[in-house]
Amino acid sequence: MRSTRPEEPGSPPYVKDCLSWGAGPRAAQSLIHAARARALIQGRFHVTTADVEALALPVLAHRLVTNFHAESRGITPIAVIEKLLVDTERETGGRTLP
Repeated sequence: MRSTRPEEPGSPPYVKDCLSWGAGPRAAQSLIHAARARALIQGRFHVTTADVEALALPVLAHRLVTNFHAESRGITPIAVIEKLLVDTERETGGRTLP
């Protein structure tokens, strides 16, 4: 969640350029709760990265606020989240966590 915050030192450059407000601690809690619910609905007692990835867009999209620079270029919060998901997958090398 911290990577969505433009003021964080480790945020990607496109987040700093496009967002004026990122996801807070309650967004992380909501994502965890939603991922747990999805796992239970699918008959599992454990959350997978697929659960988190599937729910990242609907949980986070309304929590990010784009700035004028992004809006003028047609960049939406959804586009930023999708890019973050791709970059996060690249950082982990496409591995699934145990």
